[in-house]
Amino acid sequence: MANGNSKILTAEQEKQLRQPIDDYVGNIQKQINSLRADGTDKVLSLQNHMDTLKRDRTLTKGERENRIAQDKAELEKAKAVEAKNKDEVSKLISDAEAYIKSHFDKDYYQPVKESCAQEKAAEKERYRNKIAGLEKEHQEIISKLSDNQERKDEKYVYKNRLFDAKMELQKDFQQIKDRRHAAYIYQYHLIDMLRMSKFTFMESRAQKWENYKYTFNKRTFLLQNGLYIAIILIFAMLCIITPVIKGTPLLTYNNVLNILQQASPRMFLALGVAGLILLTGTDLSIGRMVGMGMTTATIIMHQGVNTGAVFGHIFDFTKMPVGARVVLALVVCVVLCTFFTTIAVFFTAKFKMHPFISTMANMLVIFGLVTYATKGVSFGAIEPTIPNMIIPKINGFPTIILWAVAAIAIVWFIWNKTTFGKNLYAVGGNPEAAAVSGISVFAVTVGAFVMAGILYGFGSWLECARMFGSGSAAYGQGWEMDAIAACVVGGVSFTGGIGKISGVVVGVFIFTALTYSLTILGIDANLQFVFSGIIILVAVTLDCLKYVQKK
Repeated sequence: MANGNSKILTAEQEKQLRQPIDDYVGNIQKQINSLRADGTDKVLSLQNHMDTLKRDRTLTKGERENRIAQDKAELEKAKAVEAKNKDEVSKLISDAEAYIKSHFDKDYYQPVKESCAQEKAAEKERYRNKIAGLEKEHQEIISKLSDNQERKDEKYVYKNRLFDAKMELQKDFQQIKDRRHAAYIYQYHLIDMLRMSKFTFMESRAQKWENYKYTFNKRTFLLQNGLYIAIILIFAMLCIITPVIKGTPLLTYNNVLNILQQASPRMFLALGVAGLILLTGTDLSIGRMVGMGMTTATIIMHQGVNTGAVFGHIFDFTKMPVGARVVLALVVCVVLCTFFTTIAVFFTAKFKMHPFISTMANMLVIFGLVTYATKGVSFGAIEPTIPNMIIPKINGFPTIILWAVAAIAIVWFIWNKTTFGKNLYAVGGNPEAAAVSGISVFAVTVGAFVMAGILYGFGSWLECARMFGSGSAAYGQGWEMDAIAACVVGGVSFTGGIGKISGVVVGVFIFTALTYSLTILGIDANLQFVFSGIIILVAVTLDCLKYVQKK
């Protein structure tokens, strides 16, 4: 004990508390190891050796096959021993786990935890006494000094002493925290040895939660989640205010479905530009591509003969089956959007032009071409049966949401489970290092833009079905800002190589929900831009702070 009645344990005392557990489990572990020596351990060793032989190019085919055949024969014997000892090993593991469950927390962890709590309280008291002593000493010195410069120097020294005392306290707190954490995870170290790194779901969750608490940092937490917390608070305020002002609740089933419907086509756009932001790029032509796609899809799926002309020509698709028109509209939307993103990526990847410039040029070209070709007119409504074919409502549930869910799943798979996705992160994080490691920066950049074009095409086609047509060159104006902002708010960093699909999804929902809520409240559309601008500014500021902190 450190003093009198204190329960603060020394390192030696902690070891003594743990010794019976180590002895009991260690004895069982020795028995298990002896049973595994010619069984499980040998199985793993032979499997690894065969994998090595398969990759060994110094051996002839015959030598490799002979050695693998020998290993397989030994493997069968090892598996037989493993099967023979399986029940006995399981019984020993159960015995050890039962002992750990009965004694670890009660006899070891709780005393250590209590010791750490008391030690922390003692350190706080020591710190307060030290601060009081420094303050008293400082006042005594100050009272004896008459020269202003000397008094100023003493104040500077005093501040440094306070800072040193605080740093020492934090160091002591961290050591106490380390001891408690080490004591907690020791039980999983024992289980790890017994089961050969196999944990149950709840055990894995418990370890992750403990590691989260152990590594938790308030500053980092606020940097990563401060914006979300603020937005949730704003949305909560809107939920309270709306019934008072409008006499109707905001969070109704229909309102939630409306928000999800509006978010679904925008999800495609955000998922597309997210890949470009991951490469430290952007795309300013999204809104104009939506206008182009909407116009194209409306013309092809138009109800009856088109009333507007394209370059002076009136299109009539009424002789085609409706299903064929739907497919044709989708294909043309995807091809057109991919064509223009390919143009942008050609200049970006080939001539190292910043995407800001190449996509801005795209934006101007697309808007100019579509406006000139159509004279800026709207093309009216599409066939009324088409929306029910593409995005029918099933018992009031809009299936357009399922299209967005499918897009999220596919893009998540590409980002996280494919070589292209891993290369995307690598190039975004450090293109020079990626190139040195054999990754084609050009191919990855082209792939990201092409994928974005495909998603833009799908998004504009779905928006056409959702809005029953009415495509025009002006449609989609400003949507590029919404898509980019959703990505930034969702944590896709402009510094490159950082971002998750889940963040993009959250970002899209945040912006759509806020816009919908403000519209219900009757807030002027121009003021909504102010809200969006503030959110974007705060999001990018937090992102920059995280980047500066890492540097």
